[in-house]
Amino acid sequence: MKMDGYESNDDSQRDEREDVYSKVVRAGKRTYFFDVKSTKGNDFYLTITESKKRAGRDGKFFFEKHKIFLYKEDFEKFEEGLAEVVNFIKEKQGDSFSYERTDNAEVDAEVEIQSEFAKIDFDDLGSSN
Repeated sequence: MKMDGYESNDDSQRDEREDVYSKVVRAGKRTYFFDVKSTKGNDFYLTITESKKRAGRDGKFFFEKHKIFLYKEDFEKFEEGLAEVVNFIKEKQGDSFSYERTDNAEVDAEVEIQSEFAKIDFDDLGSSN
């Protein structure tokens, strides 16, 4: 509903304004979500979410998530800090520093295979007696 001088509080309009761009990065057992959102004032900010699949005590799987919010006034300092620590690691590790790039198709296939194993219900196996 729109009134003179006021904008609608309709959730669909709010969602359009907030979600601007997303990038999903699968990295081994973790998935990172980089989501660009906008404020009511149309300023962009970034949310970075790390998601890891975990097994609960009951054997059921759940996703553990950690999220940080990065605002535009912090982008430059964040980028500088990240570059500095990555370079530090590379320098200190020397020749032993290496990381294996994994093709996302391989990771997706591995996750699919793991999830198929997770669906096993031992009651469905029947009894051999």
